[in-house]
This record gives sequence, C-alpha cells and structure tokens, in this order.
Amino acid sequence: MIENVDIFKKIINDNDSFIITTHRGPDGDAMGSSMAMYNLLVNLKKNVNVIIPNSYPNFLSWLPNVENVINHEENSTNISKLIDKVDIIIMLDFNDLSRIENLESYVLNSKAKKILIDHHQDPDLSICDLSFCDTTFSSTCELLYMILNQAKFNLTKNIADCLYTGILTDTGSFKFSCTTKNTHVSVGHLISIGVNSTEINNLIYNNYSYDRINLLGHCLTNKLKIYNNSSAIISLSEEELKKFNFKKGDTEGIINYALSIKEVIFAVFIVEKDNIVKLSFRSLGNINVQEISKRYFGGGGHFNAAGAKSDLSLDKTIIKVENIIKNEFS
Repeated sequence: MIENVDIFKKIINDNDSFIITTHRGPDGDAMGSSMAMYNLLVNLKKNVNVIIPNSYPNFLSWLPNVENVINHEENSTNISKLIDKVDIIIMLDFNDLSRIENLESYVLNSKAKKILIDHHQDPDLSICDLSFCDTTFSSTCELLYMILNQAKFNLTKNIADCLYTGILTDTGSFKFSCTTKNTHVSVGHLISIGVNSTEINNLIYNNYSYDRINLLGHCLTNKLKIYNNSSAIISLSEEELKKFNFKKGDTEGIINYALSIKEVIFAVFIVEKDNIVKLSFRSLGNINVQEISKRYFGGGGHFNAAGAKSDLSLDKTIIKVENIIKNEFS
C-alpha cells in the first residue's frame, strides 16, 4: 500500500489532465470521494472533470464545486473527446466497469492510465493500472483519506467536507459494523481541518421534503412485512413512487428502519423504477448478504450491505425473496 501511495503521488504530480468517475446512482461515498479528488486536483492546478452516469441525490447538492459535475444522462456531448484526450482516469467506489453502465465503453476504450480506489469485495483489477482496493475500510472516502494523507497532499476544508460526507453516509452515521477505530481517527483529523459535523449532518439528514416523509410513512405503515420475526421486506412499485412525487435520494436509508426492528437481522428493500427492479440487502451479525445477493441475483457489495437487479417483475421478485427467506432463515 505504501509503495502504491508513492506511485499514486508521482502520477498525480506528473500528469496534467484527469477524469474522475463513479458508479451509477452515486451515493454519499461515491460523490464524496469524487468531489474530494476533484477539489484536490483543482488546487493542484490540474485540468479535471468529474463525469457520472446519472444524477446524484439532492441532499448532496451542497458539496463543494459539485455544480461542475458532468451528468452523462443529461449531457453526453463531447464526453468521448474528453475521455480520449485525458492522461489519467480515476475510478472511485466501484469494483467492476459494469457499475458505470453508459460510461463503460468510454473508459474501456480509453488509452489513459487508470487508477481504481474502492472498498467493495471482488474487484476486477484487470480494468486498472494501479489499484487501492481494501474491504477493511468503511468507505472509499476513508480509503482515499488514507491515501491522500499518506501522500502528504494538502487537505483543505473543501476536501475534508467531501471525505467526511462519504464516511458519514457509508457508516450509517458511524452505526454500522464497518466503523473502526481508524474510522474515528480519520474523522477526528478531518474535523481538526475544519469539518463542521453538525452542519453536514443537518444538510444530509435534516433536509427531507414533505413528499419524502410521506413516502417513508407509507413504507413503514403499508409496505413493511416481517417474516419469522427475523426478516423483513419493504417494496415499492413505480406507481407508488409517482404517487409520492419521488425524487432521487428519497428512498435512501429506508431499509435501515426495517433492520432497526428488534430481532430483525435480515432486510430487503425492493423498488421498481424505469421498468427496472432493484434490491438492497442489509443484515446484522454473520449473515453474508453479499453472497446471498450474488447467488440469487448476480449482485454484490459488502458482507452486511449489498445490492442487485432482478430480471423478474416486482411481484415475482418479492416471491423470490420470500422463498430465499424460507430457504436461508427458516
């Protein structure tokens, strides 16, 4: 790792043009790491663009310089030219090029040197020239903090705010088992740089719309099902999303309410959007949802948090998950 940090620093210092990208449906860790890297490169007077497959949640719209991000889904003009001419592509918070979907072919065909920084299991190292992949870190932002700190780059408040955001969101406000002593040490340093933890918490968690709160109420009152007192499913159809004027990010964290119920150790959130059915798996203790999501749906993620897509309808996906619960937990 230390040797790779030295190589990373040399690559940053010796090159002029950079592209940063992250996975589709970018969350706090994806956008936090992307914008931390962006702000660092801007401070170093580099030519840099952040290109993402689709939009990020509104509660991340305050991130420093996030207005400069290029959303491929809304503006695909000249993206191929940007990627063709760039020296370095930095790929953050994903372990396989399929996770960037409509940007995959651009990155795959680019002659640029590629750097992968990620904390998910089973990374495809064939997609990069230099990698930092370590599942022991709570988040890509914590891993990126370690790299930048080891490389002795100057961490400004803007960079620290972005890194803190990713660590905060991927640890569930430091509640998840991925939180370690080193996580708190890293956060302590970021706060010493100038992070206002109360302000960022408010921007992320106390900034919900009325529609989002109504949607949450609907999920907990009408859509939450408990099985064998130990498993839970929450599901939403596309029609229900429209009824509650769904905006990106409105379903973020809803699955954690199911997992917060006493004795529930396995929870699945299933949502239908744009004719695609997606699943989020969460667990407590020694239940490996990464393995479950991979075995039944070809998904992936972490030991206690994973995701997948289903090629079945919403109703058939729910039935399949119910059968998984019977097979795995009865």
